[in-house]
Parts: sequence; C-alpha cells; structure tokens
Amino acid sequence: MALDDRARHELFLRLEQALGPESAETLVEMMPPVGWADVATKRDLDALEERMNLRFEIVDQRFDALEHKLLAAFRGELLAQSNIITAQTRTLLVANVGTILSLAALAFGIAKLT
Repeated sequence: MALDDRARHELFLRLEQALGPESAETLVEMMPPVGWADVATKRDLDALEERMNLRFEIVDQRFDALEHKLLAAFRGELLAQSNIITAQTRTLLVANVGTILSLAALAFGIAKLT
C-alpha cells in the first residue's frame, strides 16, 4: 500500500485523537515522506561511500598523470630554451671578445703612430 498525503492526514487525525496533537505531530514527522523502499539504508550509504572513494582515487590518478605530463613538457621546453640561451651567450661572448681585441689592436696602432 502506497502512503499518500490523504492517508498520512487520516493517520494524523486518528493519532491526534488517541495521543494528543503534540505527540501525533511528532510521530507523523518521524515517518519518512516516501515509502520505505525509497529510504536509504546504512548499507546503501556505505556502498555509495565506497563508489565515491573509488571515483576520487581515479580522479587523483588522472590529476597525478596530468601533472607528470605537464612537468615533463615544461622541463623539455625549459631545456630547449636553455640550449638556445647557451648558444646565444656563447655567440655574444665570442663577438665581445673579438670586438675588445679589435679595439685593443686599434688603440695600440694609434699609440704607435703618435
């Protein structure tokens, strides 16, 4: 038998006559708003908790994998940029040394002429 609002109200009226208004209201409020088949049990909640824990573990694993991929890509990019900067630094250093030697030779040449 399905419990609908009409049946609940009739039960409340009979309980009110037998127990009084406060006790009847307390008892009716303690009844589930739907049938007992729709009420979650402790086992249902435990099963839900287990499923949620498994899902969170999967999400954590995915985030860890994504983090490792991003870090590997960042390290690769950083290494590539480091190699470029090293080559540019080397080129700049050689150019500066050449310029300094040229200026020194020019200065010595001017000094000899004067």
